[in-house]
Amino acid sequence: MAKPDSNRVLRRLPIVVGGLGAVLLLINRLLTPEITQSQARADALGVILSAVLILTGLIWQQVQPRSPDAVELTGEEGFILDPDLPTAVKTELAWASHLLLTNTVTRSLVVFSQGKVLLRRGILGATSEVIPGPILNRVLEKQQPVYLVDLKVYPGRIEFDYLPLNTQGVICQPLGNQGVLILGANAPRSYTKQDENWIAGIADKLAVTLSQELVSS
Repeated sequence: MAKPDSNRVLRRLPIVVGGLGAVLLLINRLLTPEITQSQARADALGVILSAVLILTGLIWQQVQPRSPDAVELTGEEGFILDPDLPTAVKTELAWASHLLLTNTVTRSLVVFSQGKVLLRRGILGATSEVIPGPILNRVLEKQQPVYLVDLKVYPGRIEFDYLPLNTQGVICQPLGNQGVLILGANAPRSYTKQDENWIAGIADKLAVTLSQELVSS
């Protein structure tokens, strides 16, 4: 279900008021048999005010961008950890995933490392297996994050079948050189630059824990 845009009425109000004022001025001018000098000045002032209101409304359409449309992701909510993980890794993954789900637009996330899925949490996709496609392989090879701002416009979206079918945006954040943190959002273009920086910081912390605990275990 689309999230209503709470600012839509506010953005359109100056245009509506300005347009209504201009129409009323025109009607008043047409119905007045004799225009006095003072009325002419008042009409001119009214036209200017109406034009300013309409111009303000048009500017607001650009300055105040619409909130991205959010959807209800399809799938069941769950929290699945690899049972063979060390306790310290389980705790770290639970902590990091909780922060991401409660403080960002993330609604589904997967941690993939060393060829296997360590964590699935949030709204779960139809499949539990992660088979790296071109996008995920590029993240692993180049060690650089990829942000797909509007997933439905990317042909490569088919590789994310482990996320909910109607996922709107995806961030693939590298975890060291052997893993990826995959985040799914319920609205396109919804992650801010601050979100991206924060996700990168959490991913770096997870990468250190995974490299220390999984190598030693």
